[in-house]
Amino acid sequence: MTNHVITGAKLTDGTTTDLYVRDGILVDEAPADAQRIDADGLIALPGLVDLHTHLREPGREDAETVASGTMAAARGGFTAVFAMANTDPVTDDAEKAEYIKLLGERDGHCQVQPIGAVTKNLDGKELSEMGLMARSGAQVRVFSDDGKCVMDPLLMRRALEWVRPFGGVIAQHSQDSSLAGPGACCHESEISGRLGLGGWPAVAESVIIARDVQLAELTRSRLHVCHISTAEGVDVVRWAKKRGINVTAEATPHHLFLGTREVEGYDTTFKVNPPLRTDEHIEAVRQALADGTIDIVGTDHAPHAAQDKDHAFADARPGMLGLEQALSVVMETMVNTGRMDWSTVVDRMSATPSRIGGLTNQGQPLTPGNPANLVLVDPSARHTVDRSQTASRSRNNPYHGRDLPDPVVLTMFGGTVTYQR
Repeated sequence: MTNHVITGAKLTDGTTTDLYVRDGILVDEAPADAQRIDADGLIALPGLVDLHTHLREPGREDAETVASGTMAAARGGFTAVFAMANTDPVTDDAEKAEYIKLLGERDGHCQVQPIGAVTKNLDGKELSEMGLMARSGAQVRVFSDDGKCVMDPLLMRRALEWVRPFGGVIAQHSQDSSLAGPGACCHESEISGRLGLGGWPAVAESVIIARDVQLAELTRSRLHVCHISTAEGVDVVRWAKKRGINVTAEATPHHLFLGTREVEGYDTTFKVNPPLRTDEHIEAVRQALADGTIDIVGTDHAPHAAQDKDHAFADARPGMLGLEQALSVVMETMVNTGRMDWSTVVDRMSATPSRIGGLTNQGQPLTPGNPANLVLVDPSARHTVDRSQTASRSRNNPYHGRDLPDPVVLTMFGGTVTYQR
């Protein structure tokens, strides 16, 4: 393993320092045989952590693999991702979770931590082997049927009860489909009516969050709200936190930046679930991320092969890429507007997602003794996003053609440089 000396890096507190890396660990003296990395003008952050990634392997390697997805993650400054369970086969037992862990160790350009399914085969009928997954070599702590909502309230209660003894968390896709209908594919608004697209009302999100936070209070367990996208949902989470309920929430980059108007051209790149919302919801999500009501940024990186997007809008698969431009979007919407400083970025994109997911080796300060998981950021660089240049196997990048910050200069995972511009 190559040792490193990173010179002239600026930390989030404004100080400038040199960072020394030996055998994958930050140390307090420069190794004699170190490779020098000039970080003059760059900001050093702990490696980013994504609690919500779809890597598609096994089952849909035409859309993404662990290798390609984690390379996209490294390009985005991430040193760990949590892999959602909706693969084929579904990650719903210990053997499958350990296989995902093995794929990450073999092919990954960052740490890959499996997420286990809440229900067997994501069917919403019978709990998966959550306890066995937690005790397995994969050490699963986050469980989700993401892509589907756990609709049965008794099943959701039992899931929350089941994970409490080992400190697990249920990550819910909060969306009541009975309030929308099978053709829902757009935020319910004037635009959905004009375009003739089935609408998802904002209340379809908030009613599930309201139910689940009360179940979390009843069971004294942990709930995580995936991809919160509405002002109503934010209000419920804020109420729950004031009551002391153990709930956390995430916002995606696309719900911070993109709005319902994007779908007016019926471009299926912008079909996502939950849907892109109107301005009042975007503002509510931004404010909640800034004030801590929303705890983290989760990318919901959802690669799709061309044949899954090349349909009429209502029939196309929902989802969009997110890993490579996540920090860019957070900079554009939150940092450059003065809503968040770099210390808050570290909290929302590194320290807190690590804590929620139980990763003790990630999200740590850049001090001697901690793993050398870090990203060097150029706060002034910009570029025009080109989807053809992505590391992902898919091209459903909603930021294509947009001028955005281009912050990531170098990513280091466990002392190994996984990306360098």
